[in-house]
Amino acid sequence: MKATLLVLAAAGALATGSVQAQSGADVFKAKGCVGCHDVDKKKVGPSLKDIAAKHKGSKDAEGMLVTKLKEGKGHPKAAASDAEIKAAVAHVLATK
Repeated sequence: MKATLLVLAAAGALATGSVQAQSGADVFKAKGCVGCHDVDKKKVGPSLKDIAAKHKGSKDAEGMLVTKLKEGKGHPKAAASDAEIKAAVAHVLATK
């Protein structure tokens, strides 16, 4: 898992041309996700805690959510790179 995150961070840095990749929390804020989602209360969309709880223990949750965001199925299509989407999804799923 740590190796995967390291690879994602490196890919994000190369894709953006910056030395430092954004964290999942930074991507979540920068891409406007906070307009519809809050950490612990429902806004337009469910809270991060509710999303994490719903998918807790699911082996395919990350892949399913990434696909949902990339393709705009059941959620507005995310205007972000694959690395950014994966980082944001990992952040959401790690919410406690």
